[in-house]
Amino acid sequence: MNDAPILECRHLAKTYAEGGNTVQVLRDVGLVMAPGERVAIMGSSGAGKSTLLHILGGLDVPSGGEVWIGGRNMSALDVAARGRLRNSSLGFVYQFHHLLPEFTALENVSMPLLIRGEAPPEARRRAGELLERVGLGARLAHKPGELSGGERQRAAVARALVTDPQCVLADEPTGNLDRENAGKVYELMLELNAKNDSALLVVTHEPALARRMDRVLVLEEGVLREG
Repeated sequence: MNDAPILECRHLAKTYAEGGNTVQVLRDVGLVMAPGERVAIMGSSGAGKSTLLHILGGLDVPSGGEVWIGGRNMSALDVAARGRLRNSSLGFVYQFHHLLPEFTALENVSMPLLIRGEAPPEARRRAGELLERVGLGARLAHKPGELSGGERQRAAVARALVTDPQCVLADEPTGNLDRENAGKVYELMLELNAKNDSALLVVTHEPALARRMDRVLVLEEGVLREG
């Protein structure tokens, strides 16, 4: 396995101004992830787990420190370049699917490829193949409102993985699912992580999922430590 880091953050810090006070959410956070590695981040509600994930994914900017994706310093890029790096290297799975309601499952999953500039027929082919793999081959033409909660989340996983990202960031990806559907989403994410040798970073409160990761980290009082 190539052990060059897929994702790395160095001395990451995040502060907010709140009512005249400064609230420090992250303090000197460091993390290195290799290809194929699976890491869980746990912590209490409000500990800053989602903030950390958003910074690692370039959706938010740190108050200090750096984030490196595939050897590129994301912190040094402008907004447009960060967007291109996100699209080429990262996949996101959120607690709530964030599928676009006016588009079908196939169109939703195709969209990251179309944004990247792939030809529509190829984007639809790849999206259809992945939806087939996640058990939604018969639901390609259905819009999110016509899918169950578990189906919507599986479509969201497919959308995150359709670009073959180097790293998948998942924020409580099964927090709104029942146990059966949560288990299916877990299995899908772990299967595709192993197949694609992509790094998988999951924020979760589920001990069952955390136990299946290579490492478990805990975010507490802004500090990320081994669990």
